[in-house]
Amino acid sequence: MNKPALARTARSVCPHDCPSTCALDIEIVDDRTIGRVRGAKDDPYTAGVICEKVARYAERVHHPDRLLYPMRRIGKKGEGAFERISWDEALDEIGRRFLEIEAEYGAEAIWPYNYAGTMGHVQRDGLDRLRHAKGYSNKYDTICVMISWSGYIAGTGMLTGVNPEQMAESDCVVIWGTNPVNTQINVMTHAVRARRERGAKIVVVDIYRTATMEQADMALLIRPGSDGALACAVMHVLLRDGLADRAYLASHTDFSADFEAHLASRTPQWAAEITGLSVEEIEGFAHLVGENPKSYFRLGYGFTRQRNGATNMHAALSIPAMIGAWKHRGGGAFHSNSGAWGLEKSAITGKQGSAARALDFSRIGAILNGDAEALKGGPPVKALLIQNTNPMVVTPDHDLTRKGFERDDLFTVVHEQFMTETAMMADIVLPATMFVEHNDYYTRGGHTRVLYGPKLIDAPGEARPNHFVINEIAKCVGAETVATEKTDRELVAETFLRSDYGDLDEIEKVGFVDRALPDEKARFADGFAWPDGKYRFAPDWEAARIKRGAQWTCDPAQMPRFADYVDWNEPVSDDAPFRLTTSPARTFLNSTFIETPGSKKREGEPKLLMHAQDAAQLNLEDGAAVTIGNHRGSVELTLKLFVGVRPGVVVAEGLHPHKAHRKGRGINTLIGSDPVPPFGGAAFHDAAVWIKASQS
Repeated sequence: MNKPALARTARSVCPHDCPSTCALDIEIVDDRTIGRVRGAKDDPYTAGVICEKVARYAERVHHPDRLLYPMRRIGKKGEGAFERISWDEALDEIGRRFLEIEAEYGAEAIWPYNYAGTMGHVQRDGLDRLRHAKGYSNKYDTICVMISWSGYIAGTGMLTGVNPEQMAESDCVVIWGTNPVNTQINVMTHAVRARRERGAKIVVVDIYRTATMEQADMALLIRPGSDGALACAVMHVLLRDGLADRAYLASHTDFSADFEAHLASRTPQWAAEITGLSVEEIEGFAHLVGENPKSYFRLGYGFTRQRNGATNMHAALSIPAMIGAWKHRGGGAFHSNSGAWGLEKSAITGKQGSAARALDFSRIGAILNGDAEALKGGPPVKALLIQNTNPMVVTPDHDLTRKGFERDDLFTVVHEQFMTETAMMADIVLPATMFVEHNDYYTRGGHTRVLYGPKLIDAPGEARPNHFVINEIAKCVGAETVATEKTDRELVAETFLRSDYGDLDEIEKVGFVDRALPDEKARFADGFAWPDGKYRFAPDWEAARIKRGAQWTCDPAQMPRFADYVDWNEPVSDDAPFRLTTSPARTFLNSTFIETPGSKKREGEPKLLMHAQDAAQLNLEDGAAVTIGNHRGSVELTLKLFVGVRPGVVVAEGLHPHKAHRKGRGINTLIGSDPVPPFGGAAFHDAAVWIKASQS
């Protein structure tokens, strides 16, 4: 068979919830078919390198199991029995049911529930236009960034930092609490370039020996949740050994005698007991960064998904301030550039004056089961409209979530690309487009550019974009005024003009708008984003809460006065002696790609990584079927002995579908949904568990 002739190569953008937001070059075979997907070589950050899962994107676009038509459930929830219906039938039923629920229980009984299955703002955030117009329940976003962003802002006052391309100009790159080989491969592009061209050292701080740690010059394998102790001990050594930049501390930070006294007790010996590191490892790290102040700290999300995650982020962020790293090009810190976009998005999101309650995204289980506190004293949730997320797999406290979705009186609409385990619980399932089948723009949290991704091919079957669905439902529920007649491309163009980005036709020629701050501002040379311009070693958590627009979930007096280690993690016990972390797999992205053949083959069956010493004590062998559990439930996995994890710690990589597990329960069954201090969030990498051999 002759290979079809290649029509053209088109520029696009990876739409997924990854900080890189890679610029892509996509082969367009014909009006309905894509071929190879490559990283754009002319994009300075992507630099021609993309992850293997996105390189195989044609597997997703042309997957035989894609949803193609609207469907109505005809069996029990979760059973998978559906009948094909028309778009008109589906929309009529959604409109009728929503209006009936609104009349009986009020508009807040309807909860539009969306997240980051696409990072395109038109298709992701347009649901807010309907939410605000109708007064449906709002969403308090806690599941991903609340913990880490809060800790970062507590120090700098602003969610931005040094351009990640400057890693290549550093003398030392510290990759803390993230595994970019699995989750953001472009970090390694620039870090390895610094080592190759400058002889820079790469330090990796993590809780197991990841593929990223395998490439480190200095590997610091710490116990989960102990990051704050390591950071404080490093700062202790910097002060003790004359490596702190006292001139910078005086001019750019709130450094005080009280803080120095506080750190006096945070010795390497103290931290060694908490972290599992040796005194020599802690002192060696401190001297490496202290003697190389042009150090770049790339701070990830993983190490903040603990109950003490916000304070750990703040403590780690404080090290570059202690050595004056921000003074140097190629030095400083970076977590996300999401505070620098300056977007005026009202054309997409509508007026945001709704006084409706904001329900905690992470507590969907409690909410659907009628918890009065979680419901904020309002009516029960009687209807869900779900886009861009798969809560039956990705949210914590799964058994509670499942029980809520199984309610007969809950009307659920899911707009999806595949029959996910959430879609299986729906009353109406609507087929969704993929990124090459609609227009949108994408912000790059891990970099400085906003990128445009045009529609490149026609969608299969009757798949429709989120933008279409939102507009049509708005018309069915009496919100015609927000059912814009503008196309998705026109909304992108209007948003760019309102945001002073320029003309979309011109932007499309280069593919992006660069929103990089001037280098001096990105390094806070003219002061940090607090009224006095000082970095906060003693954070004002209430001021950080206001900047985040967040809500307290703990007593403010509970928060430490200074950068510190606090032992808030779920305690292990005789009944649950192991600490579990649920880390990202290399070829899954949350629950995306779990259906594609290449990713399924690479990841295989769900596994539990355990140190051989622990396995021997439990009389478990490599490859054994094990059950892991706690008071929330139990999960079955296959044991994999692994020397790169500390005794007492176990790791389950990837969000495999529940059906991939024996007994049909996935790893988030074991994760708590209790709100993390100070402003909420889910502690995905912080659960105490027991482990035993599975019964045959």
